Amino acid sequence: MLMVTTTFHALKEWAVAVTALEAGKTIMLLRKGGIHERNGRFQVAHDRILLYPTYEHQQPFLLKAEYAHLVCPVTPGWRPETLRIGSWAKITDIFPVNDESIVSALLPFHIWNELFISDRLKWKVRQPLYILLLRTYKLLQVQEIPYLPEYGGCKSWIDLAQAIDIQKSEPVLSDSTYSQLVTAIRDIVGDKFYAPCV
Repeated sequence: MLMVTTTFHALKEWAVAVTALEAGKTIMLLRKGGIHERNGRFQVAHDRILLYPTYEHQQPFLLKAEYAHLVCPVTPGWRPETLRIGSWAKITDIFPVNDESIVSALLPFHIWNELFISDRLKWKVRQPLYILLLRTYKLLQVQEIPYLPEYGGCKSWIDLAQAIDIQKSEPVLSDSTYSQLVTAIRDIVGDKFYAPCV
């Protein structure tokens, strides 16, 4: 099996969520995709992705109290001069879920609050909410890369202009801790909702 040593594929996510993943506070993201998603729906094309922190659309009122105060407000249209890429992740599991009771039962495993869950399920109501489980790794050295206009917009996935070395990175959580969390989440979601990753 060919070992991936670099990647330029990145997933855009709220900076507060990226920080939580990097700190081992969560392994879960909840996604329905950005406005400009291909074919109008969320899709996962790559299982090893860099974590790209975004700031403009973070909403403190959609986060649990312990995370809401971590949001740094920015003005509409603000763009950074450089981007901090400090981690990458392997997406190990994808669960498409429509059942609000299942999503609510997952509340202890992520950073968002009940209002976020309700809001996400009501938006594009015919499409499922995708539960992504990520095994996060800290890069050996944080990368500061220039911001480019093509990185902007409401889209989940971007390709960076330069590949980043992901070798010698360290997992945020131990194998056993990550496995325990995945098992607990799978028990809530149920096998019938499981979608194997790409």
